[in-house]
Amino acid sequence: MASRAEQIARIRAETTEARLAGVALPAGGAWLATARREAMGRVQALGLPTRRDEYWKYTDPSTLTAPAPQPAAIFDTGGKPPLFHEIDRVRLVFVDGRFDAEASDDPRLAGVEIERLAEAGRADIHWAKELYGTLEARGQKPVARTLAALNTALAEDGVLIRVTARAEKPVSLVYLHRSETSDAMLHHCVKIEPGAELTLLESGAAAARLNTVLEVDVAAGARFHHVRMQGRDHERRAATHIFARVGEGALFKSFTATLNGRLTRNDCVIELAGRDGVAHVAGAAVGDGDFHQDDTVFVTHAAPACESRQVFKKVLRSGAVGVFQGKILVKQPAQLTDGYQISQSLLLDEDSQFLVKPELEIYADDVKCSHGSTSGAIDPAQLFYLRARGVGREEAQALLVLAFLGEALDEIEDARLADDIRSRLEAWLTRHR
Repeated sequence: MASRAEQIARIRAETTEARLAGVALPAGGAWLATARREAMGRVQALGLPTRRDEYWKYTDPSTLTAPAPQPAAIFDTGGKPPLFHEIDRVRLVFVDGRFDAEASDDPRLAGVEIERLAEAGRADIHWAKELYGTLEARGQKPVARTLAALNTALAEDGVLIRVTARAEKPVSLVYLHRSETSDAMLHHCVKIEPGAELTLLESGAAAARLNTVLEVDVAAGARFHHVRMQGRDHERRAATHIFARVGEGALFKSFTATLNGRLTRNDCVIELAGRDGVAHVAGAAVGDGDFHQDDTVFVTHAAPACESRQVFKKVLRSGAVGVFQGKILVKQPAQLTDGYQISQSLLLDEDSQFLVKPELEIYADDVKCSHGSTSGAIDPAQLFYLRARGVGREEAQALLVLAFLGEALDEIEDARLADDIRSRLEAWLTRHR
C-alpha cells in the first residue's frame, strides 16, 4: 500500500500533468523566453497544489488548477459608475485578460515608463529581465506557490512599469469580464527606483477564472501604494499573487477589498531586505452564501529595524468561509524588528466559518512581534445602544460592520480612495440586507 506521501505525490503529478496537457510556452524574446522556461521547470518540479498541501488545507484549489475554467455569469452593474471614477488616474483596461487600447488612457499621462508585456516581451533585452519571475522564484521557498510559477510561464499580457520620480497620477488597472468562460493570466512588474513613488490601483472581476502575479521591487527610499477591489461577479474564481522586495528606508503598502466571488485566494510574499523598511498589507472581505475568500501572507524580515503590519478583517454570513494564513519570519540579522499581525472575523450567523493559521518564526533576540486572532458576533450591547437612539436594526448592523472593518481601511493613506471603497462596502451591505 502506498504511503500518504506517495499518494499526495501521485495526486499532485496527475493534477499537474492534466493542467499542462497540450500547453505550449508563448513565443517571446530571449529574456522572456528564458524566464518562461525556468518557470515551467519550477511548475514541473514542484507540482501544482492539491487540498492535501499544508497551505491549501482550508481552500480547495481544484477549480484553479483544472484544465479549463468553470463558467461564471457576468454581473450587471446597472449603470453604476466604476470604482475610483472621481479619482484623476491613468486607466489601463484589460478585457478578459487582454489589453484594450481604445478603452485605455494614454500611459504617458502618468509620468512613468509603462509598457505592455505582450510588446516588450518581443525584445531580446529589457530592464524587466532582472525582475520578471525573479521575485516569484524567490517566493517559492519555504512554501511552494506553483500557481504563480504557472503564471510566469504562460502569461502573455500585463504591464511593466518603471518609476524614476513621483508619478504624476495613480495608474489604474481596470479588469472587465465579458466572456462567461474566459481564463485570464496577467503578469505585472513594477520597479520603483530610489526615492520614487507610485500608487497602483486594481479593480474589476477580470474573467471567469483569473491568475495574476504582481512583482514589485521598491528601492531605497521609494514608496509604493497599492489599493485593490475584487468583485463584483459572484461566480468568478481568482488566484492572485504579490511578490515584493522592500529596500532600505522604503515603504510598501497594499490593501485589498473583496466583495463577492465564489473563490478568491490572495497570496502576498514580502521580503524586507533593507534597514528601516516598512511593509503593510491589509484586507477587508465581506461575503455571504457560497463565498470562499483566503488571504495567505508571508513576511520575511531580513534586515534590521524594519516594520511590518498585517491587518485583515472579514465579515461572513449564510455559510460563507473566510481564511487567513499569516506568517512573520524574522531572520537572525533582523534585530530591532517590529512585526504586528491581526486577523478578525465578524460572523453574522452560526453557519459561517473563519479558519486561521497565524505564525511567528523568530531567530533574532531583540524584536517586538505579536499576533492575534478573534472571531465573534456583533456585540449586542453596541447594537442595543444604536437601536435605543432610533437607528433601525439593519442600519445599526451595517454601521457596526463598517466600524469593524475600519482598522483595515485605515491602512489606505489616500482618504479619497478609502472613502470610495467604504462607500462600496456600505452599498454591498445595503443590497444584501
